[in-house]
Amino acid sequence: MNYFTKIIKYAKPYKKYGFLNIFFNILYALFSTLSFLVLMPLLQVIFNPEKAIKVTEKPVYKGIGKAMDFFKEYLGYTIHQVAGEDKSKALMIVIGLVIFTFFFKNIFNYLAMYFITFLRNGVLKDIRNDLYKKIVQLPISYFSEKRKGDIMSRIGTDVLEIQHSFLSVLEMVVREPLTIIFTIVAMLLISVKLTVFVFVFIPISGFLISLIGKSLKRKSDKVQREQGFFLSLIEETLGGLKIIKAFNAENTFTSKFKDSTSRFFRYSNSLLNRTNMASPASEFLGISVIAVLLYYGGRLVLIEHSLDGEDFIAYMGLAYNILTPAKAISKASYRVKKGNAAAERVLEILETKNPLEDLPNAKKLTSFVEKIQFDNISFKYEDDLVLKDFNLEVPKGKTVALVGQSGSGKSTLANLITRFYDVNEGTITIDGYNIKEITKESLRNQLGIVTQDAVLFHDTIANNIAFGKEVSKEDIIAAAKIANAHDFIMELPKGYETNIGDSGNKLSGGQKQRISIARAVLKNPPIMILDEATSALDTESEKLVQDALEKMMQNRTSIVIAHRLSTIQKADKIVVMQKGKIVEQGTHKELIAKKGTYYNLVNMQNLD
Repeated sequence: MNYFTKIIKYAKPYKKYGFLNIFFNILYALFSTLSFLVLMPLLQVIFNPEKAIKVTEKPVYKGIGKAMDFFKEYLGYTIHQVAGEDKSKALMIVIGLVIFTFFFKNIFNYLAMYFITFLRNGVLKDIRNDLYKKIVQLPISYFSEKRKGDIMSRIGTDVLEIQHSFLSVLEMVVREPLTIIFTIVAMLLISVKLTVFVFVFIPISGFLISLIGKSLKRKSDKVQREQGFFLSLIEETLGGLKIIKAFNAENTFTSKFKDSTSRFFRYSNSLLNRTNMASPASEFLGISVIAVLLYYGGRLVLIEHSLDGEDFIAYMGLAYNILTPAKAISKASYRVKKGNAAAERVLEILETKNPLEDLPNAKKLTSFVEKIQFDNISFKYEDDLVLKDFNLEVPKGKTVALVGQSGSGKSTLANLITRFYDVNEGTITIDGYNIKEITKESLRNQLGIVTQDAVLFHDTIANNIAFGKEVSKEDIIAAAKIANAHDFIMELPKGYETNIGDSGNKLSGGQKQRISIARAVLKNPPIMILDEATSALDTESEKLVQDALEKMMQNRTSIVIAHRLSTIQKADKIVVMQKGKIVEQGTHKELIAKKGTYYNLVNMQNLD
């Protein structure tokens, strides 16, 4: 119920549809009961026509105990007023009344379902929107511990399960209980003795049905987790298909996928078999109650003569009318148990606290005028420190290059200044402001980043460069020219309107990198971070990209993380890192003259 309460809050914006659903469900429940009650005069006209149309005096209401007799007599009186002694006409009137009640019962049912649809789909839309918003806002560290396929499963399958379980319960939270209540009232009015007898058996059958669903949440959770696992496997397979083929690993991955789908097969069978048991079990127990009812009611009609035959037939119809909503309620309890597992997985993401949230009094950084300062910072991803007591100053307008072996902490610095992660100790300041006290949006507005792997999207080149900004075509072309991308773009079939495919796979590595540089140029930030932007390129592409980078870095403050040392010789300061610490710093000429670590790195690359 705790999960249900949290999910149902999403229904608040659509409460008018909920109220309309309740209103029409009340009318449906009322007409559902009336549709069986009007069978009594029909049966009486057929089996006892003399009694049915001989009511010539208007009946008088004599209290709740005689309410059913009053109802039948009043109908008989009304029929006599219209049809007189004509039995055929009386039959037509009663049939018309039956059709009228069943017609409006179904109209109200449709209207109730019509309005609840807007609420169900609205809640589905809002949960998905909140999930996506939360996923975008959560720090990168959160996703290093999660499988992408599992996240996709939660936003896709689990949210749908919530709709099918929790939200389907909303359809019956008024309709089914009211149908049962109205029906029981009508049954009591026909025969109190028979109704009391019937309801001795209903709690027993309800208890037996409830025993079936106790393990459904656990089984449903296994199914959903396994689905997340094989979706992750699909995502990894599509992303690494070249490597899988190159290493002849098709059979290995196929085997892993088969193992996952086999587990899914077992879990699903167990879950569905348990769920499917609910309907036949509840129906059999319901029919058992009806069987007992037939025996006892038959005695009242045939032996005790305390109940009319037509009343008993109508009563049987009412008793069976309870079965449908009772079955729906029992199924709903199973669906809620399944929905609990899905809601738990969805709420786990929605309720995850973001450690990188802006402080309540966070300032907006509107410009960059002085320097970036790394002051005694230490950081670790898990157990071992990647940076320890690290100090560095980057003055405005200068280019600082970071070099060193893999794992020395170069890319970590880029992740920290952009606040993809927060430092464990020390501070990073921009113009004296601790970046933890600055809003992330205003901080990142001052930064541009070009990474080793150009991240592009399944869209046109123009949209990839503009990246959501409202800019003119001329601005996009100007940025592309600075990035040395304009010429190859114009050679494409549709120029800037060419769709570059999933992750830009229709372009070469150098072309993709120049598009990402054009995107950074168009943003025009005062601080530029280049994270090994040329290390994955061939010599020809590297020259074009390096030329584009140099044009982009003019009059900007740049932090360059470099693998190829030939690309950073013009830097104002080169910082040589080793195991999270600075071992040397200076210009290219100064460091070569020292003949230390940097000198050895240059010689190694020249030898290569």
